[in-house]
Amino acid sequence: MSTSAQSGGLAGLAAISELIESGAGLPAVARAAARALGAGLLLLDERGTALVVASASSADERELLEGGRGVERVPLKVAERGVGELRLRYRAEPAQPEVVRAIAALIALEVDRARLPDRAAEQAARKLVAQLAAGHVEDGEVAKALDALGTDLSAGATVMLLRARPPAAETGDWRDRLRSALARCVRAVVRGAVVAPLEPERARDRISEQLAVIVPAAAAPKAAERVRKALLAEVESSFPGYPHTLGISRPASEARALARALREAQLAANVGEAHGERQLTFDQTGSYRLLLPALSEDAEELERFYRETIAPIAAYDEQYETELVRTLETFLELDASFARTAERLYTHRHTIRYRLERVRELTGLDVSSSEGRERLSLGLKAMRVLGIVPPGGPAQEPGAGAGRVPRGDIRTRD
Repeated sequence: MSTSAQSGGLAGLAAISELIESGAGLPAVARAAARALGAGLLLLDERGTALVVASASSADERELLEGGRGVERVPLKVAERGVGELRLRYRAEPAQPEVVRAIAALIALEVDRARLPDRAAEQAARKLVAQLAAGHVEDGEVAKALDALGTDLSAGATVMLLRARPPAAETGDWRDRLRSALARCVRAVVRGAVVAPLEPERARDRISEQLAVIVPAAAAPKAAERVRKALLAEVESSFPGYPHTLGISRPASEARALARALREAQLAANVGEAHGERQLTFDQTGSYRLLLPALSEDAEELERFYRETIAPIAAYDEQYETELVRTLETFLELDASFARTAERLYTHRHTIRYRLERVRELTGLDVSSSEGRERLSLGLKAMRVLGIVPPGGPAQEPGAGAGRVPRGDIRTRD
């Protein structure tokens, strides 16, 4: 082995050791190992579930997942007990076997130390989150479940909802990888945090994965802020290109307030996703907050209002691949200005007028009247509060050439 190779291997081992000692978490350790070995890296647990992928491209990731030619497999063991597998795909020359063995041993120990809680704990977390989402839980039941999960609510907690989806259709186990990576990331930062997937309410939402996180304030100084940063950093580094939004609730001072906090996190995620925000707190949702009580007390009434106002437009968009909902929302955001709406959507004012006339025909509501604008505006807010994602596509009306553009910051609006 050359002196430079030895030096590089030792530097890589030192970097990995420092990350383990600092409690950076398994994903950070795996990425450091990939850099040290000069390879694309896939880390699997003992059940064959992908935990971390560190690759230079989607093609590299695909090769690692398939485990074909050119991929080196390294068993991970602790005291002769298998804890997983490391797959390597070198970008140039293979690393020295001694370096690979040493790094694999460190990663095996980290996998064993940071392995996810047993299935009973996973199921308990899922059940708790599902009950909070349903909103019909007894205070004692919530406290008992939190106690079983080792979650200290004495100083209150913050609830977060991370929603992410792949940039293109994926048939692999991206959901399992996302759940595992983010759960490990959160638990490495804050002990006693509850992490569980939240089942989608509508078929359209199933393209995304939703992860609810309960962060106890007593677990660590500035626990919620640390988890917020860690979640966003993990998604962006381990799942580049995945659109994602993090919704954050107000603090919940007691167990009975967690259901309310989960609804707040959902609302913040819904509004943030609709407006292209990477993260949004409940306090930053502006006037959307006024509709949250309606969602919890009488969701059917809120859905009925949506059906009477926006649903016909959304159905038309889905059938004809138009952008009536986008046009209407932009028009109302820009104080009913045809000129500014046309400029924002890169199309002609006549096209905007044509689309809004079609809105009137479909709903019976005229944007030229204050009552019509008010009802349509509330209908759009109801759609966001309910978490309904309208269909989108290139506008097909005559003269339309609209492209999608980023919206203004929701945090500046009421």
